[in-house]
Amino acid sequence: MTSTDGQAGPAQSGEQSGAARMFGDFAPGLVTFTDDVLFGQAWTRPELSPRDRSLVTVAALTTAGNTEQLTYHLGLARQNGVTETELIEAITHLAFYAGWPRAMSAMTVARQVLGNGSTAA
Repeated sequence: MTSTDGQAGPAQSGEQSGAARMFGDFAPGLVTFTDDVLFGQAWTRPELSPRDRSLVTVAALTTAGNTEQLTYHLGLARQNGVTETELIEAITHLAFYAGWPRAMSAMTVARQVLGNGSTAA
């Protein structure tokens, strides 16, 4: 969820968060934790900028192989000021720490989100 200025934070002007749209009627507790605790508290702590939090989050999701969540967080990272070049380099660097298959899977998502969408080799 992002604010109207593009930074991570609570949704503005009455719009529903992504979590609320996906799970609001099915798992309202998860939506509350996502909106209020994760994005409302953790993402707004001043010790790290939204840009740095995005880069750390992309690294964590890549390392864990969570490509479904990576789709959203790559876009959020761009909104928070991380460049496409930096994201590609971070994923490339993670190949040596997280494993080649996870980096390749993350790069496939990155290409779809950031690039031309082609997955052809």
